[in-house]
Amino acid sequence: QVQLVESGGGLVQVGGSLRLSCAASGRAFSNSVRGWFRQGPGKERGFVAAISWSAGTTSYADSVKGRFTISRDITKNMVYLQMDSLKPEDTAVYYCARKNLNGRPWRQAQEYDSWGQGTQVTVSS
Repeated sequence: QVQLVESGGGLVQVGGSLRLSCAASGRAFSNSVRGWFRQGPGKERGFVAAISWSAGTTSYADSVKGRFTISRDITKNMVYLQMDSLKPEDTAVYYCARKNLNGRPWRQAQEYDSWGQGTQVTVSS
C-alpha cells in the first residue's frame, strides 16, 4: 500500500501562486502514474493533472493547461503541482493519487488506488 500526504495548500489572492507537494511512501513507484484531483464546494472530484513516474509524461485538464505544472522528484519520491494565475474557480480541496501505469485512463478517479487526505486551496477575489 502506498501512503500519500499532501501539503502546501492555503489562502491566496486571484492571480497568485501556490505549490502543492505530495510525499509518498510504500511500494515501488516505477510503473505508476501520480495524479492531482480537486473537489470544489458542491462539485464532484475532478481531474487536474497527472504524470507518469518513470518517463515524466504529463496530462492536464483543459481548465488548468498553461497555468498549472505537474512535476516529480524521483530522488525524493515527491510530486508537485505548481499553480499560477489562480482563479476563484480553482478553490477546492486538492488530492494526490496514485495508479498503475496500465494503459487505462489517467483522468478517471476510479482508476486510482491510493489517495491522500487532501489540502485546501482557497482563492479570494
